[in-house]
Order: sequence, then structure tokens, then C-alpha cells
Amino acid sequence: MSLPLPSAHAVRDLRAAIAAWRADGLTIGFVPTMGALHAGHIALVDQALARCDRVVASVFVNPAQFAPGEDFDAYPRTLDADAAKLAGAGCHLLYAPSAREMYPDGFATTISLSGPAEGLESAARPHFFSGVATVVAKLLNQVRPDAAVFGEKDYQQYLVIRRLAADLDLPVAIEAGPTVREADGLALSSRNVYLSPEDRRRAARLNVILADFARALAAGRLADEAEADALEAARASFDGVDYMTARCADTLAPLGPGAVDRPARVLGAVRLGSTRLIDNRAVSPAG
Repeated sequence: MSLPLPSAHAVRDLRAAIAAWRADGLTIGFVPTMGALHAGHIALVDQALARCDRVVASVFVNPAQFAPGEDFDAYPRTLDADAAKLAGAGCHLLYAPSAREMYPDGFATTISLSGPAEGLESAARPHFFSGVATVVAKLLNQVRPDAAVFGEKDYQQYLVIRRLAADLDLPVAIEAGPTVREADGLALSSRNVYLSPEDRRRAARLNVILADFARALAAGRLADEAEADALEAARASFDGVDYMTARCADTLAPLGPGAVDRPARVLGAVRLGSTRLIDNRAVSPAG
């Protein structure tokens, strides 16, 4: 397959390209993705380009973070289109390894997590963060970037990876890229393509509910009351609600029932038919 920008499919080729850049004294930025790229991913590439001399983006649909019955087989795979978008954004190298390259015969290592990985996404998908952490640790070791950029839409994942890099003494700056939204506020996601036209209209309610939740907390509303209102609104709007809650922004520890007294995040996960959507909003302390 001929791709419209330089690409590597094996670790040895990836490292050879990066070694040449390092020999020239260049800094390396990294944006890991599962493909099906949209403007949110390209914004992460733009952020990495502003930070570093050269940028690598990976496309790898990681089987280790999908449980049986999830959408691994159906997950959109659009490598040619992804490569064209990355080339247009000025990305310097696409890393697109196979599953066998990432998980060769005999692979037997996984990463266990606690801290920010506990609850929320882990309650609905207990396998998820172990699979994410394992593949991200491998990717960071393979690329060895100076900085790696992760989207804030997956806020818990960002905190987990930041904790992972700190705990394992990985020499990389983990940076957050702001969530990119559609005109009606829906956070961009590769899974949005699963939504029917009617569910796509309903999906925009998630951002509205979270924004109202964040504003109520910032105005001094008691956290337990604001959360109850947000949960009620979500249950009235969607087919299912996995969580709708406010947490400490730095640790994702639960907040007390009173007014917010530290930087916080409101986070929600809802279901429309078979599609699961997540989003979040920042909250500044009241007053």
C-alpha cells in the first residue's frame, strides 16, 4: 500500500527514522490514535507540531482494550484517508503497526492500574485501562518522544497515562489537547459515525447537560444536588446512563456533597442505541 506520507510498520523502521532525526538534534512529538481520524485528532497533531520539530502519529486499533461483544471488528478502519489527513496537517511520519508487531507470539505482559483508573470507565469496562496502558507504554517506548499529546475528551484516559508516565519514570511530557466539538457542541469522536440521524440530534444533549452541570457547580450549587439534576436530565435524554458525576480534576477522587472547593471535572457516559458516548467539562471552584 502506498501512503501519502512516510510510514513505518515495524519497530525497527520507526526507530531508524527517529534515530536520524535525533542525530540532527531534532525533538519528537507523538500523537497515538486508533485511526478514523477527524478534526479533533488533527488538532492534537497541530499541538505536537507547535511543540516539537518532528511529529509521529500512530494508527493502531488495539485489540487489548476491547472486551468480547464490543465493537473491535466494526471499528472504522480508514488508513488511506487517515494518512492523507495527517499529510495535510504536516505530520512527518505515520506509524501503523500490525497486531502481530505489537503483540508477537508469546506476549505475556500487561499493566495493572489503580488511582485515576478506578471507577467511571473501569466500572463499565473493567478491561479497558489495562489494555490502554499496556499499548501506550509500548508505543511510548517504541517512539521515545519528547512530548505526547492526548485528547481531553477522554479525560480519565489522559490522567491514567499521565500517572503511568510519572510512575514508570518515562522521559516524556504528557500533554492534554482541548476537546474539539461540532457546531452544536457534540464532542468529535470516531464512534459518532455509528449514530442514526435521530440519535445524532439527541447526542448533542450530552454537552448541554454537562455544561449546565459545570455552570451550576461554578455558581456554588451543592455538588450532590447538581449531580442529581444532571443525572435526571441524562436519564430523560438517553437510552442508558453509565455515569454522570463531578470529580477532582487532578485525581478523579469523588467530591464531597458541598460546594466545589477545588478544580473539578464533570464527566458523563451515556448510551444511544448501541453507541456509547463520553464527554466532560472543566469546573473552577465557586467564588
